[in-house]
Amino acid sequence: MIPFLDLKAQYETIRDPLEQAVLDALRSCDYVLGSPVQRFETAFAEYCGSQEAISVSSGTSALHLALLAAGVRPGDEVVTVPMTFVATVAAILYAGAKPVLVDVDPETFTMDAQAFEDAITPRTRAVLPVHLHGRLANMADICDIAHRHGIVVIEDAAQAHGAERDGKRAGTFGLMGCFSFYPGKNLGACGEGGAVVTDDPDIAATLRCLRDWGQKGKYNHVLHGYNYRLDTIQAAALDVKLRFLPSWTESRRRIAALYDELLDETGIQYPGSAGRDHVYHVYAIQIAERDHVKTRLADAGVSTGIHYPLPVHRQPAYSSLASGLGSFPVSERLAKNFLSLPIFPEMTETQVHDVVDALARVAETRHVEAV
Repeated sequence: MIPFLDLKAQYETIRDPLEQAVLDALRSCDYVLGSPVQRFETAFAEYCGSQEAISVSSGTSALHLALLAAGVRPGDEVVTVPMTFVATVAAILYAGAKPVLVDVDPETFTMDAQAFEDAITPRTRAVLPVHLHGRLANMADICDIAHRHGIVVIEDAAQAHGAERDGKRAGTFGLMGCFSFYPGKNLGACGEGGAVVTDDPDIAATLRCLRDWGQKGKYNHVLHGYNYRLDTIQAAALDVKLRFLPSWTESRRRIAALYDELLDETGIQYPGSAGRDHVYHVYAIQIAERDHVKTRLADAGVSTGIHYPLPVHRQPAYSSLASGLGSFPVSERLAKNFLSLPIFPEMTETQVHDVVDALARVAETRHVEAV
């Protein structure tokens, strides 16, 4: 079976430095906000090209605290997209604000900038574009619109560590950028973790206060804060993995380029090249009879994924955010047809060829056509 993601292969390539770092953290007995946390924050800020990185307990925590630090309050509106993991919308609700959904662009799968501008009201406080699958959203237009209307830009960069455009990396286009270090991410912890990056020192100080029970000094609680700290062991692991991230990213891009070349001969719709804009956390094709194709590929020894089978507004818990089926046709079509193929840095060219060969056989047998 060709796995969708192979964390065991990753572990084998970094076993010695990873285990040593974790063991050192265990032996230090400095388990909360210890020196590895500060070391990782400094390294991650430098990697992203930001002045500050504030580590937290998850990507969801990063989004929640970023919204609060930006001054989002109950009654405010925050514009985002339905083609994302539910955490993006949940964080807006955690802040007491109203999520306002707009559809995505059919080519990039990220926020439609014109739809964002059309959704702005006097209550719009922030916009939360999502760099879906590791591809940067149209940040030039989104930031321009936001600036003209006095709206804060917070990036959901949970899938886009290192995606780059015009010398700027994901997370640094807006006031803040939010990252997840869930194990399956391009930069993944050995558990949960997240971070917010920013160039604003006051925002950074607020975030550090909010993540640690609103404390400014021990037992001096100046804000209504949260227990959203990244633990030392996870920071130690991330500090090691960050050193390998550039080479992992280039491996993902090489694999994606090979997929592009092979799939171009099949007629199946693939994401296409996006240069350094894309870090290929997910490589998603679009194909009819997606669920059947997924099953047949599993029978052929190829594990695949779906990101995401239902857009947020079609999830029962969030159905009140739209008027139902047809509200966001592009997101709904993508959710129906997306199929994520295996992609991970240790994947071999032979495995890529095998995936595409299996996909072509399934498509030919069922006369499946490209969407």
